Amino acid sequence: MTTAPARRSVLVVNSGSSSIKYQLVDPSDGSAIASGIVERIGEGEGTVKHEVGDAVTRRELPVPDHGAGLRLVLSLFDEVGPSLADAGIVAVGHRVVQGGPLFDGPVLIDAQVERQIDELAPLAPLHNPANLTGIRVARELLPDVPHVAVFDTAFFHHLPEAAATYAIDRDVAAQYQIRRYGAHGTSHQYVSTAVAEFLDRPLEHTNTIVLHLGNGASASAVRGGQAVDTSMGLTPLEGLVMGTRSGDIDPAVLIHLMRNADMSVDDVDDLLNRRSGLKGMAGENDLRAVHQLVEDGDPAARTALGVYTHRIKKYVGAYAAVLGRVDVIAFTAGVGENDDIVRALSLAGLAPLGIELDVERNAGRKKVPTIISTDTSRTTIVVYPTNEELAITRLTLQVVES
Repeated sequence: MTTAPARRSVLVVNSGSSSIKYQLVDPSDGSAIASGIVERIGEGEGTVKHEVGDAVTRRELPVPDHGAGLRLVLSLFDEVGPSLADAGIVAVGHRVVQGGPLFDGPVLIDAQVERQIDELAPLAPLHNPANLTGIRVARELLPDVPHVAVFDTAFFHHLPEAAATYAIDRDVAAQYQIRRYGAHGTSHQYVSTAVAEFLDRPLEHTNTIVLHLGNGASASAVRGGQAVDTSMGLTPLEGLVMGTRSGDIDPAVLIHLMRNADMSVDDVDDLLNRRSGLKGMAGENDLRAVHQLVEDGDPAARTALGVYTHRIKKYVGAYAAVLGRVDVIAFTAGVGENDDIVRALSLAGLAPLGIELDVERNAGRKKVPTIISTDTSRTTIVVYPTNEELAITRLTLQVVES
């Protein structure tokens, strides 16, 4: 008589400044056993959504801090399921945005790792403190399982020096740890690896441009599974136009505003991170709303969409030059997977580079991996849904099982 193997799961936690996203993942097939989000932490009235299959539990109640938020999550697992004990939770994987020069892969969290994440907060002041808060609370509430930090920057840790180095005084750069760190690395690594498998291509011989397009957006050039360039820099502000972030901008603009508009450092920070991008140009950070404004004839929205897709096209061309040969362009994340207008505009006119989009194949949202290039395109264009939770699960298990 054979005994069925015990069920295993990994709880993936993404702790933001005012939210906690979570997913309980079955590593055997990558499925989400349960998932949810706690929002508006620290505000008057918080919200939580907990999903198990088709069943959705919603609550509105004060969530004063992350400790209360995570306690609420664990109580929902006990109340409506699935029981974490029955799910066989073996580890908790935590998304951490900035690993700086210290971390080139996932690590088991201990007091020293917590201190190091805290010390790296100046490189990601909007993210690392919130990530660390979630780690500390989760370790307190779930002390009997290992906790692993998975860093957004790790995939880009070994960028070529020419791509990672900023052209400023080298002593200043060294003293303040200034270099290109990138972000969204877990997604870029997952998609560049998975798309090669999907196309039945050997990863080591595949050159891929990954376009991770969401409210935050980034591009990467990946040669044979190794990242050789990426659009985000010291922080997630550089690169593509995003929902509320400017992306690339002449640094002298900041100097100009500080000198002539009496803006402080905090004012400029707020402008570039929260009042720029699509929000700054069109008044809306959601591309669905921007598209509606364009249909309504709004000239500012039309300009915003043009700037957004023009920037993507520039990076595609630049990374084609960096790679020398582009085998695959992969669109992923919320916009990349669902916005056929953005995909079409971003690659329009690139046929001379061997990049040809098929209009019919591109149409509509894509929930599964889909080829959207023409049969004659030298570069295969793919929409490949990202799954950062599964990627974090796999990396977490690598650490726990090593």
